[in-house]
Amino acid sequence: MTVDAVVYAAGGVTTYADLDAAKAAAGTTWVRLSDPTPDELDAVASLYGLHPLTVEDVQNDVRPKVEEFDDHTFVLVKAARLASGDTSFRGELLTNPVGLFLGDDWLVTYASDDCTAVERTWQFVRTEDHRVLQRGPDFTAYRIVDTVVDDYFGALDDVEDRLEYVEDTVLDETEADVLAEINDARRELLALRKLLWPTRDALGALSRGDPPQVRAETEKYYRDVYDHLVQQVDLVETYRDLASGARDIYLNTLSMSTNEVMKKLTVVATIVLPLTLVVGVFGMNFADAPWNMPELAWPYAYPAVMLGMGLVSLILLWHFRRESWL
Repeated sequence: MTVDAVVYAAGGVTTYADLDAAKAAAGTTWVRLSDPTPDELDAVASLYGLHPLTVEDVQNDVRPKVEEFDDHTFVLVKAARLASGDTSFRGELLTNPVGLFLGDDWLVTYASDDCTAVERTWQFVRTEDHRVLQRGPDFTAYRIVDTVVDDYFGALDDVEDRLEYVEDTVLDETEADVLAEINDARRELLALRKLLWPTRDALGALSRGDPPQVRAETEKYYRDVYDHLVQQVDLVETYRDLASGARDIYLNTLSMSTNEVMKKLTVVATIVLPLTLVVGVFGMNFADAPWNMPELAWPYAYPAVMLGMGLVSLILLWHFRRESWL
């Protein structure tokens, strides 16, 4: 768990462990909360006047949204990453809430320790480009949101790889895992769809500059993030159509393969049926009965029966070949 702050002033940044000192310092302040304890979160909320409902939201699984208050704006987005390891199925999308409390000259962020989007921006501001904070808390918030949204492309790339594999193997009956790949892709797309739609709506409010804490010169950056989300939404819809089409092709191919097997079994059964009837009749060799079979005494009876059975089989095979069953 980490609770610290950086303040930009006089062309540089200063790191504070004491949040009261950071708040009192002149400049643009960014307070980072990484898996804070409830007491630490409450202390920051009290220090900056954060609404209790928004503090509750960042600790629960709620939809991405934007809420405006008198002196700050609350933005909630979700960082996403693909699960890995034996305990998760391939394609499972794990999400973590990222809360941003945006004031006139301060920014408070809440995220879990494994949320790399906030950590990457934090390290960039501290070690590479202090001007991110110089351009205001709204621009710093944009950098975080932009990183979160760009990470969604990683999940979309994974779906694209699955669908490319499916397209190459969907007509190959020996690939038994094709349907599993299709189902994994559809499941991942469903999770992305549930994530992207509310995120797009939330970013729409920021791109229009609805919150007063988002300055006019920063709106264009949020519009760029919004455009990325629109592109991702379009990709999800396209991939969903491709996955549905691939599933239909696979099931149709499987059905056709089954029909071919049934057709061949039907041909075999049709040929064997009259032969079985002949063998059954001539198997009743009641030689001593008054109503016996006189042909049993014929010396050429056995070859004649075998020849007749062969002719019947050939005639049936010729018929099935003519009907394109074979």
